[in-house]
Amino acid sequence: MTFIPLQQESNRLNIFEKRESNVRSYCRSFPEIFHRAKGSIVYSDSGREYIDFLAGAGALNYGHNNDYIKEKVISYLDSDAIAHSLDMYTVAKKDFIEKFSESVLIPKNLDYQIQFCGPTGTNAVEAALKLAKKIKKRTGIFSFMGAYHGMTLGSLSVSGNIGMRLGGMVTANNVTFMPYPYGFMETFDTITFIESVLNDVNSGIEKPAAIIFETVQAEGGVIVAPIEWMQRLRTLCDEHDILLICDDIQVGCGRTGAFFSFERANIVPDMVVLSKSISGYGFPMSLLLIKPEFDTWEPGEHTGTFRGNQLAFVAGTAALEYRKIINLEHEVKVKEFFLKNFLTDEIASISENIKIRGIGMIWGIDLMNFGGAVFAKEIASRCFEMGLIIERVGRNDTVIKLLPPLTIEMSILQKGCSIIKEAFYNCMNK
Repeated sequence: MTFIPLQQESNRLNIFEKRESNVRSYCRSFPEIFHRAKGSIVYSDSGREYIDFLAGAGALNYGHNNDYIKEKVISYLDSDAIAHSLDMYTVAKKDFIEKFSESVLIPKNLDYQIQFCGPTGTNAVEAALKLAKKIKKRTGIFSFMGAYHGMTLGSLSVSGNIGMRLGGMVTANNVTFMPYPYGFMETFDTITFIESVLNDVNSGIEKPAAIIFETVQAEGGVIVAPIEWMQRLRTLCDEHDILLICDDIQVGCGRTGAFFSFERANIVPDMVVLSKSISGYGFPMSLLLIKPEFDTWEPGEHTGTFRGNQLAFVAGTAALEYRKIINLEHEVKVKEFFLKNFLTDEIASISENIKIRGIGMIWGIDLMNFGGAVFAKEIASRCFEMGLIIERVGRNDTVIKLLPPLTIEMSILQKGCSIIKEAFYNCMNK
């Protein structure tokens, strides 16, 4: 393995410092030039290799350059088939809709219309909010403390991070943030609180068009909503004529085990937002699933130039085939068992102040009461030095988030976890 001297490394990165906007983010935590990736390993042009516990922030559930999906994409490109089509009918779109229906919707007894939105998840969130207000003829939205739904104006308005909103001069106008079952709120009946707000004519809060929620607040610190809480939320929305929108952008597509993260609660949201790994290969793609009775759009009322990404349709179709071939849901359950045991036995045992949360293949190590943000940053940085890409999330970035590809080999998963454990002891004993 070839390592490049520090000065030479700085020179390699100089063009980014000189020309790329100051808004760049991930590269500050992972200051390498990456040029190749396969499965769960990313390679830099300096000769180093890294285990990937970030997976494109959840966009690479099937790993980097998955052979099965790649073959389908290359074959499609070689045929000079349609690459971009706005929202016109194409073979690639037909194949995706048919495969999504027969392998996901029909077996789960779900009846949704599929709206192809712009290239990223925030586009689909915007569509959901806009449609909900149109349907109910109300301007308000309820969201939750700790929520993250995207970086465009509407999505920011329903995201809890005040600093992010202030950056775009975005206020929470017509958005009310309700308590999520986390921290001291875990012993507080948040659903009863929402119910009382809706029933109190003097609450000062009007009935919203919709409630948007995440079954797992990923960027919020890997906070898993209890099943009963989700069920009661669904009932509350039904009783008060409020639409329920599930943001499944990061924890959908099998991340929690089942294809949709809300399946474990046996509920059916009125709308579901999908993006990230829905394309299977990291291609830009987002969907809004809408119950048929709520699909009240007029033709062309909500559009987007890149809602016809044919490569995403091809890769997304292949991904749905691949997940069945390898029995992906079972794979996730096996790795969930390992992660839960490892983090409980090897990391949480270090101190009672370290909290472990997670489900499926998304787990968080909460260090808020064990060194806080400074220590969490030291851990993530040390992991990177030892060959592991892992990020920090949650309030003040105090949570180390594990988000490996769902297809990661068990030996590599174990090695990545061993690096985390070693990083803890290195940072604690320096």
